[in-house]
Amino acid sequence: MSTEGRITRVELGTGGPLVGVQGLGCMGISEFYGDTDEAAARDTLDAALEAGVTLFDTADIYGRGRNEEFLAPFLAAHREEVVLATKFAIERTDDPAYRGIRNDRAYVRRAVEDSLRRLDVEVIDLYYMHRRDPAVPFAESVGAMAELVKEGKVRHLGLSEVTGPELREAHAVHPIAALQSEWSLFSRDVERSAVPAAAELGVALVPYSPLGRGFLTGSFTDAAGELSEGDFRRHQPRFTGENARTNAALLEPVRAVAAAHGVTPAQVALAWVHDRAAVHRLTVVPIPGTRKRSRLLENAAAASIELTAAERESLEPIAAAVAGDRYPDMSATSLAREV
Repeated sequence: MSTEGRITRVELGTGGPLVGVQGLGCMGISEFYGDTDEAAARDTLDAALEAGVTLFDTADIYGRGRNEEFLAPFLAAHREEVVLATKFAIERTDDPAYRGIRNDRAYVRRAVEDSLRRLDVEVIDLYYMHRRDPAVPFAESVGAMAELVKEGKVRHLGLSEVTGPELREAHAVHPIAALQSEWSLFSRDVERSAVPAAAELGVALVPYSPLGRGFLTGSFTDAAGELSEGDFRRHQPRFTGENARTNAALLEPVRAVAAAHGVTPAQVALAWVHDRAAVHRLTVVPIPGTRKRSRLLENAAAASIELTAAERESLEPIAAAVAGDRYPDMSATSLAREV
């Protein structure tokens, strides 16, 4: 590791780019979490670079392309400093409820051109398959992504929400730099097969929602009663009704560890992800999302927190007791293909 900036840097997968050990998820700037103050969000992007954050994560689905367009001026100003990640595979239409999954070669090639145009860049540093369609062989989908590398449109390849066997299969078609999946104190499905495979192959793990979509921070206790109508967490099983009450009660050990260190529950949740990755001898770059400079700086500081053995033990039972699924429909997740 080098120590440039305020946080250390790690290699994002074998042969991958050097990135800050914590990234920034940009999804919430454009959709899913209610209204955004765009000026504050742009200030947060600048604060991230100042803190040593260099991996900025978006996707073509976020705001139906608006998130990529929002990032374009920032990228133009800081292209040499930023490692840009975006994704394809989730197809949306004018029907707001529709979510299709497309991995076929024609779609891959169309999607990358659209993203390059919206981002106003010549090359994407890390290009993810956002979700897997098991009906399309990796020889076709990852093969098409590999073509983009050869053509200079993409530098490195990533996958999201795949199983360990799927990761191995895809890696045999073309080296995979990073696997992005949900990993947090509330969500440890990824440890079943994907984490061991990633460690074995030298693939970095990029955890999304490491703060349990804000629930682990204590910022809300029941989405239905506390969050705005446009917030998608109101429709996630874990965050409403009896499930929310059950899960809120699980946070006491997180608060206790936070008090012992003089930090916030959010910082403990992020420190746990870094700690857990070290246990598995795995490179990890969490991408907590925020639109506020203060939260960005708080999150970045979490990478330096070290948990004791007793603290690890106190946090260990949380995930097994969580009530409710991660999504209303789990059919596109890796867990659905492992059970």
